[in-house]
Amino acid sequence: MTKLEIRDLHVSVEGNEILKGVDLTINQGEVHALMGPNGSGKSTLAFTLLGHTKYKVTKGDILIDGQSILGFTPDKRAKSGLFLAFQYPITVPGVTMFSFLRAAYNSVHTDEKNQAPTLFEFREAMNEKMKLLGVDESFMNRYLNEGFSGGEKKRAEILQLALMKPKFAILDETDSGLDIDALRVVAEGVSKLAGNDLGVLIITHYQRILKYIKPNFVHVLYEGKITASGGEELSLKLEEKGYSWLKERAGVVA
Repeated sequence: MTKLEIRDLHVSVEGNEILKGVDLTINQGEVHALMGPNGSGKSTLAFTLLGHTKYKVTKGDILIDGQSILGFTPDKRAKSGLFLAFQYPITVPGVTMFSFLRAAYNSVHTDEKNQAPTLFEFREAMNEKMKLLGVDESFMNRYLNEGFSGGEKKRAEILQLALMKPKFAILDETDSGLDIDALRVVAEGVSKLAGNDLGVLIITHYQRILKYIKPNFVHVLYEGKITASGGEELSLKLEEKGYSWLKERAGVVA
């Protein structure tokens, strides 16, 4: 079984240490939730996993199936099986969903001779995933996220996730600013794609998305470290008590 391993990860941004020794292992087929207050380092972890150059790893390692990916560029990390859903997906006027998805699909699914899938192969894969997720074909002619509602932006990301077929999906505060209907779009999409071949890390402030996507494990990131881990009951405790009770546990991994 393929694993995503984060080992004693220390990360700095412009000389300021944000992550101070994060340890986390996610197996394919598992759903993990990472919760924590603003400024705890959740998004820093997400961007570091995908290789954003702003985030400097000063200690530790990130491995997929035992192989370090620290030296990998973002596109190579994507080919290795990582996918990141952004908190605020960007708008790209003039680029249709079809063109964007085909470019993304081709970049990940090249064969050993670096040959991209044919247009027929892409259309076949796209139609299959659109049917699975209930996406109308007219969606493909719209410009990427231009004029999209919150739910439509998330539906576009879930469709991209389906086409990329990653080993691990990181959903970075994907519930931010969404109404209940949009939350359900995310939850239903992830549920349809979940299985033994996909590991999921849901990064969130709140417990509400976890009512729709049930995690196997819940972790709390506080002041740059994971200070508590448990099951769904931990997210309910956070919903009830907030994060203040974690101050006395900062620096202690549960």
